[in-house]
Amino acid sequence: MEPTKPIVEYSESINIDFQKYWSILKRRWLPAVIVFSGVVGLSVVVVLLQKPVYQAEGKLMLKKVDWASAATGVGEQIGELDTLAQQSNPLKTETEVLRSIPLVQRTIAELNLKDEAGVPLEPEDFIKELKVKQLSATDILQLAYKSTNPEEATAVVNKLMNLYIENNILTNRDQAVEAVEFIAKQLPRTETTVRQAEAALRQFKEQNRVVNLDEEAKSAVEIIQELESQINQSQTALAGANARHTSLYKKVGMSSEQAIATNSLNQSSGVQKTLEELRQVEDQLVVQRTRLQEDHPAIVNLELKKNAFKAQLQGLVKDAGVRRQVTSQQLQIGESQQKLNEALVKLEEERSGLTSQLAELSNAQATYKQRVSILPKLEQEQRELERRLAAAQSTYETLLKKIQEVRVAANQRIGNAQIIEPAPIPKKPSLLKPAIILALGNMLGILLAAATIVILEVKDTSIKTLEEALELFGYTLLGVIPALNKKAIPRGRDKEWAVPELPVRDIPNSPISEAYRMLQANLKFLGSDKALKVIVVTSAVSKEGKSTVSANLAAAIAQLERQVLLVDADMRRPVQHHVWELTNAVGLSDVIVGQAEFKASVTQVMPNLEVLTSGVIPPNPLALLDSKRMASLIESFSARYDFVIIDAPPLILAADALTLGKMADGVLLMARPGVGNSTSATTAKQLLERSCQNVLGLVVNGANLENEYYAKEYFTEEDSTTRKKFMSQVVKHTNCS
Repeated sequence: MEPTKPIVEYSESINIDFQKYWSILKRRWLPAVIVFSGVVGLSVVVVLLQKPVYQAEGKLMLKKVDWASAATGVGEQIGELDTLAQQSNPLKTETEVLRSIPLVQRTIAELNLKDEAGVPLEPEDFIKELKVKQLSATDILQLAYKSTNPEEATAVVNKLMNLYIENNILTNRDQAVEAVEFIAKQLPRTETTVRQAEAALRQFKEQNRVVNLDEEAKSAVEIIQELESQINQSQTALAGANARHTSLYKKVGMSSEQAIATNSLNQSSGVQKTLEELRQVEDQLVVQRTRLQEDHPAIVNLELKKNAFKAQLQGLVKDAGVRRQVTSQQLQIGESQQKLNEALVKLEEERSGLTSQLAELSNAQATYKQRVSILPKLEQEQRELERRLAAAQSTYETLLKKIQEVRVAANQRIGNAQIIEPAPIPKKPSLLKPAIILALGNMLGILLAAATIVILEVKDTSIKTLEEALELFGYTLLGVIPALNKKAIPRGRDKEWAVPELPVRDIPNSPISEAYRMLQANLKFLGSDKALKVIVVTSAVSKEGKSTVSANLAAAIAQLERQVLLVDADMRRPVQHHVWELTNAVGLSDVIVGQAEFKASVTQVMPNLEVLTSGVIPPNPLALLDSKRMASLIESFSARYDFVIIDAPPLILAADALTLGKMADGVLLMARPGVGNSTSATTAKQLLERSCQNVLGLVVNGANLENEYYAKEYFTEEDSTTRKKFMSQVVKHTNCS
């Protein structure tokens, strides 16, 4: 059951809004009908004053390519319907051509069109009567022209279509001639571009020694692999030679250079002879040293000979080209040593050859690798040059072909438009314009009528309905009092006061009396925590019925056998003595100043109800009401009576109600549709909030049952459920700290 509640509430809000708009319409229907009728009548007059207008229609078919050009296969792009923008429509473009000023001016001139004053028709006026539209899903344009003369309308449409076709043919032919001239200018430039591209490609191949880059790349890769294999073999052989060289070097005890030098000296006869003589001198020296002293002349002489032979031997070594010192022991080698020296020399030669071979192979490999590394760049440059050449050649060939085609097309009658339906003479006038005028008149009448209602509502700031009152004040609704019939009696000079009746006392079974009992019941609900005993009844402005409500509310409570005191605290314009038909010689003002006793001033008007009138009107009522005496009186009233109702002046006119409200248990605010306005309501609410009054709620007085949805429903039905719903308004207190 829970999900159904929002639906009910929503539907009720719709009904309430509908009632609100309906009430506004009922209030303002007369000026709205007057405005609507005037506008519609004016549109009818305008239609009757219009001359009959005839509309002639013709049709043009537009083709994308001319059939003659398609048959020959040349000049197909001359006159072709195409667009520059993706969202544009070629037919819309041709529509604007038909509406262009030059075609319009030619049509006006050839047909000698004139306006009603006999002056040549202006192009702008012509275009206003011309209508061009595309038939749906076709390549056909429909032309329509309106005129008061049917023959003129027909002539205009046919002439405009003929001029358009003529202009279309001339435009296409001019395009072909311009195309021939353009291509003729471009051919020499394109040929030069082709030759430059060919020369650039040839120069590139010559500079980079390019024949076939793909084959060259494959061959280079194979050669690099072969060189890599040879390098590996040479490195292996060189490693073996180095190993053998190391072994021989350890055996010989000298380097290969020393071995070469030793072998050459051993084969020299002069060296061997000198070496033999040196050995003989050394042998003699050994023998003599066994017999003689070192300083003996014979030993000295032998030492001199020995040194002379050594010097001679070194000289022979130098002459043999050996740049290093060679000892006599090295020159005295045997046959085996000599063979080892020769083997070392041969091995050194082998090592040198392998090293040279390895260096050559490495250089060759590096050269091929370098060539291979630049081949991609060369291929890219070659492809770029070849693309340029191909593009230039293609452009050149295309231009050669197109110039022949366009020259043939320039001599053809190329057109892409055809009249498929000439305009016949219309026999009946067009009803479209009168219908439009009437429709616009009705629409404008509705709009102006609605605007009239809105303007009148906006200018009228008075509170008109219960809903407006609730929205402006924002307080809880405690009761709705329907409008009463009143009789007028004189009150002072040139004044009249509307004296309310007492339906609660006089006609207790009426719906109006029930409304006051409902108000009393709601006030009783407010006192569930703390009983309300003293309330101040006031309103925003005068004539909202606060005195009437105070009197009838007091009577309704008294009928429940509760002791009630009704105090008229409006010492500016008192009313309660008129309501109850009492004298006002003695009252509240006299009791406050001590000139009269309370018991003597109060009057019992019905069982359980006593009334204290205002008494003599003082010069400053606020001074009396805002006094300790008044506060003590209210306390005594509260102790003596079950309920005290104080009728106070309006909030905006005086501060009396705000002063009394601070002494009472709460303030009951009155509002009457048609009397107060939004400004007075806002001001009253601000005054209550700033003075921190305990506002019990709002009572709407004098409500029109025809305009108030909830009130009408209650007061026209005896359904108990509806009554309970209206009485179940929950009070929201205005609390001030």
